Amino acid sequence: MNEAIKDDALQARAAPLGSTVLGELDRSIAAASAALTLTRIGGRVTHVTPAYVQVAGLSRHLKLGDCIAFGSGPNPQLGEVVRIDEAGATIKPFDANLKIGPGEIAWLRGNQSLKPDASWKGRVLNALGAPIDGQGPLREGQRAYAFDAEPPSAMSRQRVRAPLKSGVRVMDLFTPLCAGQRIGIFAGSGVGKSTLLSMLARSKGFDTVVLALVGERGREVREFLEDALAQNRSRAVTVVSTGDESPMMRRLAPKTALAIAEFFRDAGDSVLLIVDSVTRFAHATREVALAAGEAPVARGYTPSVFSELPKLLERAGAGAEGTGSITGVFSVLVDGDDHNDPIADSIRGTLDGHIVLDRKIADQGRYPAVNVLQSVSRLANTVWSPEQRKLVMMLRAMISHFEDTRDLRLMGGYQKGADAELDKAIDIVPKLYEAMKQTLADPPSADPFQEIARALASGAEGDDKKAPPQQR
Repeated sequence: MNEAIKDDALQARAAPLGSTVLGELDRSIAAASAALTLTRIGGRVTHVTPAYVQVAGLSRHLKLGDCIAFGSGPNPQLGEVVRIDEAGATIKPFDANLKIGPGEIAWLRGNQSLKPDASWKGRVLNALGAPIDGQGPLREGQRAYAFDAEPPSAMSRQRVRAPLKSGVRVMDLFTPLCAGQRIGIFAGSGVGKSTLLSMLARSKGFDTVVLALVGERGREVREFLEDALAQNRSRAVTVVSTGDESPMMRRLAPKTALAIAEFFRDAGDSVLLIVDSVTRFAHATREVALAAGEAPVARGYTPSVFSELPKLLERAGAGAEGTGSITGVFSVLVDGDDHNDPIADSIRGTLDGHIVLDRKIADQGRYPAVNVLQSVSRLANTVWSPEQRKLVMMLRAMISHFEDTRDLRLMGGYQKGADAELDKAIDIVPKLYEAMKQTLADPPSADPFQEIARALASGAEGDDKKAPPQQR
């Protein structure tokens, strides 16, 4: 009994002593850690070419996509790891005017990310997330968003159901959108793609607009910001990578825009993401892959291009429960007006709909030059009421009948009265085409069905007044 009491007393005296020693040890370790200089992992540049830089001594520590800094100054030049082998790592620089040589030290920076903040609205950034609008530095947020983040898992996403009004009459009528939908605008050069995107950017149905201008002409950047986004610029974040920049910057710009859009989506915003264009992203990805040694498989495109596209496009869409959504509008520049080229075909199969702009329609002076027979929204039935769906199907049938017989009618091979349905289409379709015309200067459409109904009714009244008394 006495021995047990002695043991308890010794333990009681030893407890505070042990705590004091451990506390002192923790403080000593913390002080030593603070005094230590952080160790960096580096290698040496062995080869420099116009397409890539070869670095030795880093291969064991790298993974694809890591960021590399050349030199140790305050503003080092950056590159990305695109290939790793025993001989060394292949680095693709972000700066097209690389000023390094063999023997230069290359430091490992790790994953590429940025920390968006709500104060970024109204700002213009480059593909690396640095401001280029001359309005000072950006305030960083608390959470880092990776440039190459994974898309949300399929089972965690919300259902896409809430309808949206784009303000573009022909789209809201024939290819309506939902919040969280991803749709592509397919067009050749000079058919009105940028104007249609400008009309969408002014839509009032979104909390935040994130715009990625990929490979655009430098002249068009300010025009888009000051004209298309004039009223909405305060709620827009713009990421710019012009055509003269390196393929790495053009490849990174849409990923940067998506990282920013994901921040606002997680904050509960309804985000409109516009990427112009995905085709230039694919071109840049091809250049990077060729520099890494990939072999082309389809019209010069490498296999990684077709794996990168779904990764990028799937990041847009509805978020997890309790968050917002990213409504993605992706423009696709169709090479040579061939809508079946590999990039257009791959993107069309990934998105939730596609809007086709037709050069023949543009040549007739009808803008937006949307070919409603080739354009599809896979979520249209979620938006249309049964009566609206029936009306749209009837209008599509009329347009199809009208266009199929255009050559026959131009040659004089059709006489009025031979086909009652065609007579009706000949009467209504031209008025419908006229009613669907809309420019950037026109106000956004509020109710396309009512507007079309009024236009057709007024057209019918005008024809009735022009007709001779015996035909009224």
